[in-house]
Amino acid sequence: MKSNVRCWTLPAAAPLIATLWLSGCATVSSDAWQPCPPVVEYSAAEQTRAADEVETLPESAAVVTMLSDYAVLRDQARTCR
Repeated sequence: MKSNVRCWTLPAAAPLIATLWLSGCATVSSDAWQPCPPVVEYSAAEQTRAADEVETLPESAAVVTMLSDYAVLRDQARTCR
């Protein structure tokens, strides 16, 4: 006599299909989530003051490296919009 146990097992894709189907019932709109962080705008006077302060620092200062990394992040955030 043959076993029919295999006939009663769910296919491997069943949990994935159920998850995708149930995600259609989500209560939060995907429009509420913004993938791009906001970019803070600085006045020309603030930028000039910051540039003057950075120029007084030694080039090996950790803050100089951090500010250059921050500039890259700001450019990426602007591009993301």
